[in-house]
Amino acid sequence: MSLHDDAVLVLKSYEDQEELRGLYLDHLDTHPDGMWKACHAGHVTASALVVDPEGGRVLLTLHRKLGMWLQMGGHCEPGDPTLASAALREATEESGIDGLTLLPVGPVRLDRHAIPSPCNWHLDVQYAALAPAGAREEISDESLDLRWFAYAEVPDVADESVVRLMERTRAAL
Repeated sequence: MSLHDDAVLVLKSYEDQEELRGLYLDHLDTHPDGMWKACHAGHVTASALVVDPEGGRVLLTLHRKLGMWLQMGGHCEPGDPTLASAALREATEESGIDGLTLLPVGPVRLDRHAIPSPCNWHLDVQYAALAPAGAREEISDESLDLRWFAYAEVPDVADESVVRLMERTRAAL
């Protein structure tokens, strides 16, 4: 099964955000290359919020290009067999934490956001990843900083999309 096919199956089984889910599915239906950065009409991305539920905190990255505190995530790559594996790969690469595990509920949220030209949109499929006990983060080249934030601190540092992702993740826990 191709990554494109997996994304369609994941989105068809996602039971929330019906209008946005439909937009994602329409995009993939009309753009066979809609999983890849080269698709200038927009492309599907995969991300994961790294969570330490026992510590009541989330790990955010200060994105190098955007200068914003965000969850880990990014573009799908040809070697990614599934959307979930792309999200887990991105979270592992950007956090430096081995042993992350995705919540088994599948995606916790969708978020469509505009990006600079030549592309137009990221159609982000957002997961939640649990950090193992004693996890130690390590900054990647894609980040200016990497920091744990208590749940209550997130609205003070991150935008509304990250706050909504955190809320949905906490509900899924």
